[in-house]
Amino acid sequence: MPERNREVYPILLAGGSGTRLWPVSRALYPKQLVSFIGGDSLVQSTIKRLTPVVDSDKIRVVCGQEHFHEISRHMDEIGLPADGKIICEPCGRNTAPAILLAALTIRKSLEDAVVCVFPADHVIRDIRGFQEKLKSAIRIADKGRIVTFGIQPHYPETGYGYIEGGSEKVDDAPVIKRFVEKPDMDTAKAYIAAGNFFWNSGMFVFRLSVILEEFRVSAPELLWKMTALVDSGRSITRSDYEMLPNISIDVAIMEKTRKGVVLPSDFGWSDIGSWKSLYDFLPKDENRNVIDGDVIAENSRNCIIMGYERLIATNRIENMVVVETPDSVFVSDIDGSQDVKSIVEKLKKKGRREYHKHRTEYHPWGTITLLDETDGCSVCRLVLHPARMTRIEADEGTMIQLTATRGLAKILCEDSSRLLMTGNAFLISENTAATVENVGQSALFIVQITCRIGADAG
Repeated sequence: MPERNREVYPILLAGGSGTRLWPVSRALYPKQLVSFIGGDSLVQSTIKRLTPVVDSDKIRVVCGQEHFHEISRHMDEIGLPADGKIICEPCGRNTAPAILLAALTIRKSLEDAVVCVFPADHVIRDIRGFQEKLKSAIRIADKGRIVTFGIQPHYPETGYGYIEGGSEKVDDAPVIKRFVEKPDMDTAKAYIAAGNFFWNSGMFVFRLSVILEEFRVSAPELLWKMTALVDSGRSITRSDYEMLPNISIDVAIMEKTRKGVVLPSDFGWSDIGSWKSLYDFLPKDENRNVIDGDVIAENSRNCIIMGYERLIATNRIENMVVVETPDSVFVSDIDGSQDVKSIVEKLKKKGRREYHKHRTEYHPWGTITLLDETDGCSVCRLVLHPARMTRIEADEGTMIQLTATRGLAKILCEDSSRLLMTGNAFLISENTAATVENVGQSALFIVQITCRIGADAG
């Protein structure tokens, strides 16, 4: 008999390269951090739909070290303290290492538990239906099965992998017969007609002891290496983590296990893998447009138009994606919008900052926004939270001027300190560092001008 009241730990996978929804998502700001058309970010929405079913204190988020502070901020914003709930990977190595790292970390606290794995960047329309399926999955997993949520397909989709369910069932969940890679259109139509094929959602529920045993049988090298890293008592380095196999949980475990079952689910799921899938998911206006921001759409139909800073005006366009951010604009027909990945790759090869980050970067102390940049000179706006501080360094051959535009700052430079009030400026000379602290009661705004000494101002 399964143990009653076994603890349940949700694991949220919050990795990603930020390419498929560029320019809104970036490498340093992947889509789970984005709020599409107001409200919560995707990671916040994922947490909120879990909390009626599971104890929010048990939630663990696996993310890259570069996303730690932003994930923390998003969790804190919805009243879930991030302390002790974020597990950082030094670099991405696919879903199997990420899940195993979280599982072994949880095992350090207790011997067994039911673990639920969810990507942090998916969307679900029928929240109550999802929660009922989650309760069923937990019950089935407690019996020693590895449960995956199989999405009931309503049309032939070639962009998803499929799971074939067999004739044997466990509590209405067919035993998994096989996993199938993304099919061509004719094959996808055959799957729909067969009735026992489901979209692979990448969501799983299993007992901790069960999945670790499956790793021991099917991926022993990965289990051995990860156990050594977790049990070493020291921080896992990037070089250590890069030695792990880069492998998905499907390939490492699910395609080999005999304990897998697929729970048929139909709760309005999407992985938001492209601008088209986002358009399909979001509600439309009377012209079947999805519009967000300062937009005037004349004679425009079947479009997704999103603006984040400037006015967008369109006229006589159909089936288009138009997305504006402070530093980039993306325009494409909807069906071909997935090609944005190749654009991001070209930006990366050229060393363009636009593939990597937005003009505004988030830090524990506040934000820094690039306002202007020319050869030899850059202008940024710093916003510091009350009682927070940051360190600013002028490299060799540069000098930095700080001007307070709102609030009260304390500047510590070398062995002296001074207060910087609104309208006052402070100069940091080359090879010198200064600490800026917000000693006021509200946000501190500072304009930072960094110039190369001797740069041509004209």
